[in-house]
Amino acid sequence: MLRIITSPDWHNTHAGAIIGLLELSGVVQPRTSARLDKHKRETEARLRKLYKSFIRQDFLSLPVIAAYDQYYKRFNKTYHVQLQLESIVLRGKNFPDVFPLVDAAFISEVETFILTAGHDIARLHLPVTFNVSHEGDTITQLNGSSITIRAGDMVMRDADDISCTILYGQDNRSPISTATSHVLYVAYAPAGVPENAVEAQLMGIERNVRLFSPTAIVEQHYLISAAYPSTRGLI
Repeated sequence: MLRIITSPDWHNTHAGAIIGLLELSGVVQPRTSARLDKHKRETEARLRKLYKSFIRQDFLSLPVIAAYDQYYKRFNKTYHVQLQLESIVLRGKNFPDVFPLVDAAFISEVETFILTAGHDIARLHLPVTFNVSHEGDTITQLNGSSITIRAGDMVMRDADDISCTILYGQDNRSPISTATSHVLYVAYAPAGVPENAVEAQLMGIERNVRLFSPTAIVEQHYLISAAYPSTRGLI
């Protein structure tokens, strides 16, 4: 079980924020999953029916999306999960086919609107800490490009570097792959996002993973609130 630390800076800067953690081991990941694909089609149909009369302003009025929109506006950015939801509902796009561990999180993400990253634990180097970005911090993105990131963002660091930020996504060192069997899902929720929405995200991901890997083991599943310091779990 992975030990997770949160920094005083994170608690002080992002009071009211929540981090949701789901660690699964023993995952058997097939190349494709008919059960997961069926769930994708059912979820697409349900989202299109639920939001068929929506325009952009209606999506922005949903409480969870509104909280993310407020966070992103501080950095002059737009919440990309909202755009992905609009693409599925308003433009008839389907869920992408990446590979099951990625798809499992994305399906739930578009249902709950909770931003989530997935990391291969074998690629993380301890300690793993949730912190705040500072002037001059950089991240090497999935495409291999290194960029300087904005100060004040929520970030996850391992011993080597920043592994993920809300605004800029994941690094190119630790993302889950087709070979991943031990995964850490991290749900990032700024102040204003209800705790039950983050919990629903973690539960949704686990249900989706069990569609193709029913014997996966839950090593840890819990929420951290920025209202108080927290150190959880042991190696």
